Amino acid sequence: QVQLEESGGGVVQPGGSLRLSCEASGLIFARYVVGWYRQPAGKERELVATTTDGGGTNYGDSVKGRFTISRDHAKHTVYLQMNSLKVEDTAVYYCYAMHISGRDEHHWGQGTQVTVSS
Repeated sequence: QVQLEESGGGVVQPGGSLRLSCEASGLIFARYVVGWYRQPAGKERELVATTTDGGGTNYGDSVKGRFTISRDHAKHTVYLQMNSLKVEDTAVYYCYAMHISGRDEHHWGQGTQVTVSS
């Protein structure tokens, strides 16, 4: 059974930083694209960032230059370093995993709240 366990959410002031972590279990980590999506209240879920085992990355336009995604193969963990946070970054952040073959296999974590507020 695939599990994605997120941690690191919380409340931060504008301009601050947070780091999210997501530990994956029940899958062969190297065979999955992993990353983060977010869903602000009342809006649709959107891409934040994803990464492959080969080091390829993909970022949503709104976070480019501020957020950095990375993965630790030995720990089966993907990280999201969020800097220069803005009020509009407030959302529930979901960890995501998709098999690299492109087959219809997607997994989601339960989400962690990030609130940016003064």
